[in-house]
Amino acid sequence: MPIPKSVASFNRFVTNPLGRLVAGWAPGFAIIRHRGRKTGKTYSTPINIFKVEDRFVIALTYGSNADWLKNVFAAGGCTIKNRNKEIDLVGPTLVATSAGMSIMPLPVRVILRAANVTEFVELRKV
Repeated sequence: MPIPKSVASFNRFVTNPLGRLVAGWAPGFAIIRHRGRKTGKTYSTPINIFKVEDRFVIALTYGSNADWLKNVFAAGGCTIKNRNKEIDLVGPTLVATSAGMSIMPLPVRVILRAANVTEFVELRKV
């Protein structure tokens, strides 16, 4: 079961603003920039992300129904700030649990299993 919407709402207004201060340069984190599919407004959301060759994998801790993910799918891609570099990503694809989990470092896998995270999205570098 993904993280409840009540926690997502708290994170949107409290945790995310704090997370944006470090997520652009901290290992295992990034700031994903996406445009609202209804509003056209640009949003910046801190995420956990892991690189494998020219692909990036994100654990969907809120499930595949998260607004930022809907925006990324609608646009066909996004930009991330990862380790102080701007990277354009395209081709969002949902990934099977076993494939997504195998990419995650062991400590992250333990946390994701405990949180019952079962969905991942993969994007390719442009």
